[in-house]
Amino acid sequence: MNAAPFLGLEILATAVIALDEQLSVIFINPAAENLFSLSAKHVQGHALQQAFSEPGELLAAVEYARHNDTSFTEHDLSLATTGNQKLQVSCTVTPVDTDLAKVLLEFHPVDQQLKIVREERMEMQSQANRELIRNLAHEIRNPLGGIRGAAQLLEHELPRPNLREYTQVIIKESDRLQSLMDRLLTPHRLPQISRINIHEVLERVRSLLLAETSQGIKIQRDYDTSIPELEADKEQLIQAVLNIARNAVQAMQGKGQIVLRTRIARQATVAKKRYRLAVKLQIIDDGPGIPEDIRESIFYPLVSGREGGSGVGLTLAQTFVTQHHGTIECDSRPGYTCFTLLLPLPNHEQPLENQPR
Repeated sequence: MNAAPFLGLEILATAVIALDEQLSVIFINPAAENLFSLSAKHVQGHALQQAFSEPGELLAAVEYARHNDTSFTEHDLSLATTGNQKLQVSCTVTPVDTDLAKVLLEFHPVDQQLKIVREERMEMQSQANRELIRNLAHEIRNPLGGIRGAAQLLEHELPRPNLREYTQVIIKESDRLQSLMDRLLTPHRLPQISRINIHEVLERVRSLLLAETSQGIKIQRDYDTSIPELEADKEQLIQAVLNIARNAVQAMQGKGQIVLRTRIARQATVAKKRYRLAVKLQIIDDGPGIPEDIRESIFYPLVSGREGGSGVGLTLAQTFVTQHHGTIECDSRPGYTCFTLLLPLPNHEQPLENQPR
């Protein structure tokens, strides 16, 4: 098929397929080939329904657009080529009138669009969280110091030593709250960047967990040892991963398995930018899962699914990861919880163009 009439579509990042009057494929651009794992020479000249295994919704959208002679967008369309996984895409169908093409199909991966929107929302929430935490911590610290000081003075004035038990409760609880305030303010320290090996971070976390937990908890390694060094604050990343893993240990109540996994992510979208390479770090456990009523708010400050939990650990983890220009996501259901951290790699990485919105 002569591609000359479609030269402008060849270079688009948007996936495009052109159809003729009989709804046969007469053109597919490289972006569509990549998106659907199709080969132009195998689909051009064939009916649209031969390219996709379940094209019913797509064909209905095409017929609607042609019948009404108007552009039509199907926002949540499930499509799969033979032998491939289904993709959730949005598809805009546009009737055209050229010598060759009669319909243009433009596809956008819905998952990617949702990921960008979700990252934007999480970044805004993270900024709001940090401001709330900073203000809250400063407001609490001053009266807390006064309460502790008054308890110490009162302790020296008590006539009977056994009454000091009560002042000690006040002092110890004040110290506990002071420690919490210090932890809340910790993220405001700027990262101390150096070149680090991500597996040194995970090994440190693993050794700490093994020292803290019972023998009923197994911690498995699944590392890609070819991953190059990161530019990061080692202590902050250790704390971020440790907070997540400790939550998993507490949820499993002394029995279960945690997997620490690393992989290279290629052409990864991280914080609304594309990078050639990123580290994909996953902390996976087979515990009961995060309660459904807090799954959407687990990174908010003071939200905890455990009685007596402070609700600070995941907020700090998110803040540390965000400070490294990375992202953190969670997928949870009973028997499976996976926290995924994406951290850009520094190897001559220039962020590529922003993803299409």
